[in-house]
Amino acid sequence: MSSFLKRSVFGLLYALSIILFAHLGPVYFYSLFFIFMAFCLYEFLKLIELKSVYPYILATTSFGLAIISNGSLITFEEQLTHKITVSVFTFVLYFTLISALISSRKVAIQYLGRIFLVLVYIVIPFSLMIKLPYLNTSGLYDSSVVIGIFFMIWSNDVFAYLIGKNFGKHKLIERVSPNKTIEGFLGGFICTFIFGYFISKVCLGLPPVHWFSIAIIVSVFGVLGDLIESMFKRQANLKDSSNFIPGHGGFLDRLDSIIFATPFIYIYLFLTI
Repeated sequence: MSSFLKRSVFGLLYALSIILFAHLGPVYFYSLFFIFMAFCLYEFLKLIELKSVYPYILATTSFGLAIISNGSLITFEEQLTHKITVSVFTFVLYFTLISALISSRKVAIQYLGRIFLVLVYIVIPFSLMIKLPYLNTSGLYDSSVVIGIFFMIWSNDVFAYLIGKNFGKHKLIERVSPNKTIEGFLGGFICTFIFGYFISKVCLGLPPVHWFSIAIIVSVFGVLGDLIESMFKRQANLKDSSNFIPGHGGFLDRLDSIIFATPFIYIYLFLTI
């Protein structure tokens, strides 16, 4: 199988899995993105050379808390579960801080710095990602919201690549990613904004103005996410975060844009819906 065909096949499988699992319902959606988070977490810990079980515990607890908070929390059992989850997350976080105190000062600072980097870069975005389908006019689970956002991510990536490859002359940030150009960024931005119009006609869970706003967020922060992941890989002297996805590298390579854009999409929708 040629590299182009391999990349196309596995890229299509990746996209179809997101669309299918999101469409099937919350349980399938949560399960798929928990798997994505686990792989991204594993790859990122390798990139920053952090060997610790705490990030996995924090990530699992935070993800579970996000799932529980998506419900109404009406019954006593649900409220109790919610309180227990918050308590466990808090305990694990502070246990991590306390355990660092027994180390030397330099080691403690490096250790805690990496732990919080994992929280900000992987754990929090994935915990917010599974709340996106609920941020719509109805407040109920709507798969079209998250599917529409991913289509925008893919649109921005594809058109930025095509326009940059054929018309790009001015480098965006050459020392981090020599292949990205200003022309590619602007082309991806304009095409994604136009694509937002068509998405708004199909995904009716959000008004058109919100899709246009998300298009801007995706175009700007999605590219920043790609650049930041490239920076981490350069520091680790790696071309890809892993080889889990043939032709694409790792899960972090495929999800870097949505990971960085998600908190900003969440904040926007949370404040405007």
